[in-house]
Amino acid sequence: MTKNISAAEIKSYNITLWKLLIGAMILFAIFIVAIGFGLFGTLPSFRDIEHPKSNQATEILTEDKRVLGTYFVQNRSNVTYPEISPNVINALISTEDTRFKEHSGIDFKRTFTIIFYNLVGKKQGASTITQQLALNLFSEEGRQKNFFKRLMQKFQEWIVAVKLERNFTKEEIITMYLNTVDFGNQAYGIKSAARVYFNTTPDQLTVAQAATLVGLQKGITRYSPTRNPERSLARRNTVMSNMVKEDLLTQQQYDEEKAKPLALKFSAATVNDGIAPYFRAVLKNDIKKIFQERSILKADGTPYDLDRDGLKIITTINYDMQVYAEEAQKDAMQVLQAQFTKGWKGRNPFKDKEMQIEQGIKRSDRYKALQLEGKSESEIKADFNTPAEMSIFTWKGNLDTLMKPIDSVKYYKLLLRNAMMAMDPKTGYVKAWVGGINYEHFKYDQVKMGTRQVGSTAKPFTYSVAIENGYSPCYQVLNEPVTIEVPGSAPWTPKSGGTLPGYITLQKALAFSQNYIAAYLMKQVGPTAVATLAKRMGITSNVPAYPSIALGSFDASVFDMVGAYSVFANKGVWTQPTYILRIEDKNGVVLFSQTPQKHPAMNEDVAYVMTRMLEGVVKNGYGYGLISKYGLKNPIGGKTGTTQNNSDGWFVGITPDLVAGVWTGCEDRAFHFISTREGEGSKTAMPIFGGFLKKVYANPKLKVGKGDFEVPKSGVSITYDCNQYQQQQTDTTELDKKLGF
Repeated sequence: MTKNISAAEIKSYNITLWKLLIGAMILFAIFIVAIGFGLFGTLPSFRDIEHPKSNQATEILTEDKRVLGTYFVQNRSNVTYPEISPNVINALISTEDTRFKEHSGIDFKRTFTIIFYNLVGKKQGASTITQQLALNLFSEEGRQKNFFKRLMQKFQEWIVAVKLERNFTKEEIITMYLNTVDFGNQAYGIKSAARVYFNTTPDQLTVAQAATLVGLQKGITRYSPTRNPERSLARRNTVMSNMVKEDLLTQQQYDEEKAKPLALKFSAATVNDGIAPYFRAVLKNDIKKIFQERSILKADGTPYDLDRDGLKIITTINYDMQVYAEEAQKDAMQVLQAQFTKGWKGRNPFKDKEMQIEQGIKRSDRYKALQLEGKSESEIKADFNTPAEMSIFTWKGNLDTLMKPIDSVKYYKLLLRNAMMAMDPKTGYVKAWVGGINYEHFKYDQVKMGTRQVGSTAKPFTYSVAIENGYSPCYQVLNEPVTIEVPGSAPWTPKSGGTLPGYITLQKALAFSQNYIAAYLMKQVGPTAVATLAKRMGITSNVPAYPSIALGSFDASVFDMVGAYSVFANKGVWTQPTYILRIEDKNGVVLFSQTPQKHPAMNEDVAYVMTRMLEGVVKNGYGYGLISKYGLKNPIGGKTGTTQNNSDGWFVGITPDLVAGVWTGCEDRAFHFISTREGEGSKTAMPIFGGFLKKVYANPKLKVGKGDFEVPKSGVSITYDCNQYQQQQTDTTELDKKLGF
């Protein structure tokens, strides 16, 4: 039996229903307000929204503003709206949020439509671009997996999205979004993504490239163009199809773009990869030191973090020259390593080298890790003698192999290392820096951090003092053994190989690196004067005032030697080798800038005469290979250097516009070339200089001239024309009187 409901009861039910509905609405409003006040989790303030705390990569730029590399936790660099291609904007809006320009942060029409689609099994996302940006700003962990947590997160998105829409334009919102999203492969933001995947800038992205990157937002792993290229291609085409539906792309354009391959130019975003990794590592340490010494801090008084604060470091490095230097090293070192290995074939290079192998073991990362694990010395020794899987460096690429760790230590002991630096002698600006052969495996920088015995590249220091004291390059000396008395020590008599007999000129003696003549000059001028000049020319390592420094018995860095030789090319003025132009914060405010220091190191006419003598080394001496092999016939000076047992090979070359130095040798001096014929600097270092300079000259954009060294305007008081000098010798000169002839 059906009971009739009275009008009073219906009214009561309606009132109760309205109370529940209104109560629910009030509770929901209170709930939303509570979320807004951060009672259910902290939301970003307006200041946080305006200045989001993102891990923004610091960019290292070359002198022509090309990106050399980055320091990052997340490889992120920001751009402005005009710097983004319209193709990216169109692809993003048509795929992620077609009503982006119409809604005010929350697209309720889309939200309820998506709820319906999800109920019938067609799962789709409901978040607008503004909501996705909101999520990126307040949630580091991204979308929550738990339904209830995700629901709470959705409400938080709404509140932040409304704040964003009220305070920023649509252009600003979409720019902020593209600067914050993750594109995979350590590419955060559209600028990094464009560089990592296509080696371009955001404003140059084509329709297909933009669609590929936007397509990644559906799943950076599933649609990764490097891991899943077929899925990525299909997703790219879907994005372009969406652009057609929204009248942002014509059908004809779509058909043309659809037929194109992905055409990636992928460059992994890792700190170690890319060009100039040694330079970037040294630079980072130097900047930290500069900031600390000068108390350069952020506005809140905290120190800058190079991995997170988005600085811009403008350096003096020239991108093309850096590439040429690395290519020249690789080309030459592959050949040298093969020759070195062949030279030791059938011999035991480790005979009586137990101490060096033991040092190599104890310096290795493996040894240090085993120590941290609490392993005893006997356990560590057993580990080093047990085959293990490892990846070793070869010039043909990394080789995955099974090898005893002790054998890998021996392998690396016989691996030739190399370093090179080039700079402009007039400005002091460093143009190229190659600190080693492979940063992934060998992180020690050999340009500035490492020092090695310089050998005969030091001879020009002694010759310079002699020229300053009135000697002419045409002066002749009997090439015979020389003994120099050393107070408090045994007399010093140098050895000599490849001695030219009879009287020879100083010019010829330098060209063929004659030890006896260098010792003779040292005896005349004294070691104190030579050591003093070397320090004045920028050698920062110890140069003891001993006669043997005439033959380069002291250690110096490539960095210092290149700076010292720049004195010859720069009219006697030493200019501090410099590689930082300025450092800016993410807003473009200059935090630090640098002007190279300069001071006179020698008279201009002495420097000019030395350039002629160093040219003679190339034209008629041990540097002739630059002409015969590399065809470098323009004015170039230089000096080779080879140390005892062929442990170190050097070449430092000068031109009016560029000075470069190269060192080659093993990590440990106990391992070296067997013969001087293969291990001398003209064979182990000069080819890299030659290969580098040839490529530099072939690029007219670099504007490195082939002209001659400039003659001093006041003339040269020292006679360097030997025909003229011989005529002068018919009469007794002041120098002859001084020397007692």
